[in-house]
Amino acid sequence: MEIKKLEENVAIMGQPAPSALAELKQAGYAAIICNRPDDQAPGEPPLAPVAAEAERLGLQARYLPVVPGKITPADGAAFAALLDELPGPVIAYCRTGNRSETLWKLARGG
Repeated sequence: MEIKKLEENVAIMGQPAPSALAELKQAGYAAIICNRPDDQAPGEPPLAPVAAEAERLGLQARYLPVVPGKITPADGAAFAALLDELPGPVIAYCRTGNRSETLWKLARGG
């Protein structure tokens, strides 16, 4: 599991399996943000089992799905609002982490 730290309380990663969330909890993460639409790729878990495992572990989970190449400033503002709302540190994910990083850049005015 490759994690890229973007700032003190924000990191990104590719799609985690629900079983990987315990490792994120042990690493100190308090919340996750899913930036992948459900059913984007065969074999990738939808949000429901990931969110259920997150809740079981005491992690907060939010859903902000975006489509590659169609991310808007409004999506960035929504991501910023989630970062303000959620306890940190927060880890956001999509298939590779690229969309999550784009959202973070937009949220930070980039």
